[in-house]
Amino acid sequence: MNTPLLILIAGPYRSGTGGDPDLIAANLARLEQAAAPIHRLGHVPMIGEWVALPILRGMGPEETAEGDVMYETAHRLLQHCDAVLRLPGDSTGADKDVEIALERGLPVYRTIDEIPTLADR
Repeated sequence: MNTPLLILIAGPYRSGTGGDPDLIAANLARLEQAAAPIHRLGHVPMIGEWVALPILRGMGPEETAEGDVMYETAHRLLQHCDAVLRLPGDSTGADKDVEIALERGLPVYRTIDEIPTLADR
């Protein structure tokens, strides 16, 4: 492999938080912990919330529900991704990301160790 992959990091964000902002932030931090190792392997890490949260901040409450924006953004983003890293934990959204990836024939990794190193670095 000599071309970097765009790898979506999928895992719990709001799941299991009861809407608690501190627990949501902790989930985002867990997602982000996978970003540097993916970068070190020569690839480009992506987290759907990095894209969706600014969209949500720019929308009024009457435009759409938060979950709709999160899911729709992830679906659109997956059209550009080359693979998914599915982190542990219950998450309907992350499970849907995996389903879409598999439908598209994309690899789904369950650990960082499964991700190939970019040969041309």
